[in-house]
Amino acid sequence: MHNFHIPVMGLAFTIDSPLKVAHYGINSVISIMDDDLVEKMRKIHCLKNSIEYLPITVKEYDYRAKRITAYLNLINMLVKQNFEKLKQEILKRGDEAVKYCNMLPDKNLFKVSLSNYINGNIPIDVFRVLLNKQMFPGSIDVNIMTKVDNVNYGKNREPLPVEFNDAHAALRGYANSDLHSSVVLSAGMNQRLYSYIDQFEEFLPDISGYIRKKIVLKVSDYRSALIQGKLLAKKGIWVSEYRVESGLNCGGHAFASDGYLMGPILEEFKKNRETLFSTMYEIFIRALEKKGIFVPIEKLNLNITAQGGVGTSEEHSFLLNYYNLNSVGWGTPFLLVPEATNVDTETLDLLCKAKEDDLYLSNSSPLGVPFNNLRGSSKEVEKIDRIIDGKPGSSCPKKFLISNSEFSGKAICTASAKYQSQKIAELDASPACGEEYEKKYKNIVDKTCLCVGLATSVLKMYDAAEKIDGENISICPGPNMAYFSTIASLKEMVDHIYGRINLIVRTDRPNMFIKELRLYLDYLKDRIAEINMPASVNQVKYFETFQANISNGIQYYKDLFSTRINDIRVKLETELSKAEESFNEIKQSMAEKNLISAIANEIVEKITEHTTA
Repeated sequence: MHNFHIPVMGLAFTIDSPLKVAHYGINSVISIMDDDLVEKMRKIHCLKNSIEYLPITVKEYDYRAKRITAYLNLINMLVKQNFEKLKQEILKRGDEAVKYCNMLPDKNLFKVSLSNYINGNIPIDVFRVLLNKQMFPGSIDVNIMTKVDNVNYGKNREPLPVEFNDAHAALRGYANSDLHSSVVLSAGMNQRLYSYIDQFEEFLPDISGYIRKKIVLKVSDYRSALIQGKLLAKKGIWVSEYRVESGLNCGGHAFASDGYLMGPILEEFKKNRETLFSTMYEIFIRALEKKGIFVPIEKLNLNITAQGGVGTSEEHSFLLNYYNLNSVGWGTPFLLVPEATNVDTETLDLLCKAKEDDLYLSNSSPLGVPFNNLRGSSKEVEKIDRIIDGKPGSSCPKKFLISNSEFSGKAICTASAKYQSQKIAELDASPACGEEYEKKYKNIVDKTCLCVGLATSVLKMYDAAEKIDGENISICPGPNMAYFSTIASLKEMVDHIYGRINLIVRTDRPNMFIKELRLYLDYLKDRIAEINMPASVNQVKYFETFQANISNGIQYYKDLFSTRINDIRVKLETELSKAEESFNEIKQSMAEKNLISAIANEIVEKITEHTTA
């Protein structure tokens, strides 16, 4: 029904978004990594809808998967109820019918039928048939971070089999639900998890090619799509969608590439889309035949979507039309839409006031991956207060992000007080002093308990927070938040996406491609500053690759922007020129530190000559 989707945000910000938006035909994504939060949300919505709530406790066999299945089934049932209720309201030609009609994109087939019906041009009996054929709810998709796949332990403290690992159990919980939707696999490849998927027939196509539960891979580039897609195709699993996300111009964890920019990445998908399909389909069909599974009569769909930093209707339309995308993800702006996401009042106020300097790439994640953060969030304030009091770290009540086993055989979280106290003691016993000591100390205590921080907001909103949940909140908006400053209704945000209104008051917002380029230049400068000279061969190679990718990206944008209409072209070329000046300064710094070889210099010179010509 729409050509945008709401990606997963944190653990809690989209945990029940389908209840808010799916009946309007909008796709959204639920995180199912925190089974404790999932169970609490099931209780909330059962009580809210007068449905009997039977707890699934940690004492039950396979409780993690069972909790996820039960919650998803509940959400699915409630979304169906909301959808049927909306259909009845539409038949009455009331305010909901007008609201729903006005939110649909202008070229939507059903919008034409609905508009004619509202205006009395179609009889109700005729329209009822169209309603049932052309109107659909949004998809209730789920997200699994593949690397969050910790081993779990039984009553005897012995490790349970691999299928009880966190991500494995989450996948099983989704597979056992009655949803017909997609699971978005993010944060990289997990071969053991991928090998587990084909054990569930729900992920396999029927004879007509219909797949009840589809696979969506969130990827950083075309090469990643090829590698992961082939791995799954060999197991008879079809990837229905490749979801390209900007490495830095996004919210949450930032998986930065080696300077490979969004525009060139999408161009590669555009040029190789048919090759990608044919390559995967051939491998997929062979795998099905080898397994003795029937081959679908109809060829399967392969969608390409993108997300990360989009903020205007012009960018939205350009991504769809130029790169032939099936959908564009709008994440961060929806944090300011209470009708769609869950953000408490205090944090909403912080988001509205946030400027560029308030949105920064932090070292807060226990996973050791850069994490987008909001300056002044209550969880960050709590962390700083604990450091000042000489009590850094948290109690680590949920243990979803445990990953470090350097002090014991059993992994613990680097944000935990237990780990940080041991690591600080180790640092104190080392010869490090002065600036070196402060740098290492900060790196230790910077880690924040995200398991709790990213889940608390929704529990506070529903007045369901327990002592273990605390009061303080982490939130992870992307840099795009700096240009949105007011709370919006769902209709207002949808109208903004489709260009019917403009929610951005500022006139200095850069194009999303330019913003990402700037972020990568800042990232490159930070990496250069961290180098202890002399640099190793691998470090020099890394920086050469990075600067070559940036150079190629700048040239790509020069060619791309030259095709745009005059007023837009001038603005884009001016923004790009300023970014290129910054890049030239960085290259000079790299040359002074011997981080760029003669070969790399030659590449840059050739690009410069071509640009000048």
